[in-house]
Amino acid sequence: MDKKNIKLLDEDIIFNVSNLYKVFSDETRLKILTVLLDNELCVYDIAELLNMTHSSISHQLKVLRDMKLVKAHKHGKNVYYTLIDDHIERIIKIGVEHVNEK
Repeated sequence: MDKKNIKLLDEDIIFNVSNLYKVFSDETRLKILTVLLDNELCVYDIAELLNMTHSSISHQLKVLRDMKLVKAHKHGKNVYYTLIDDHIERIIKIGVEHVNEK
């Protein structure tokens, strides 16, 4: 084996990708991301869909915002959330495809 041709990712990239996958490893956050796949929803709607409290959803949405996975915009007195870009959707769909392989 020629070790000269093996490339290692930068430590900062490894750290950041690891943190990204930690966010996806939480079931509640993954549920939130999946309901946002094709929808723009407020905290109230997400909490109702997932049968959870507003405060627990708000807490998880803050984590998702901090990791730049969701974005928010205010409409009237409600704040609506969507996925920040199609990368998030692709990560989820690839994960689903993988676990559904036989």
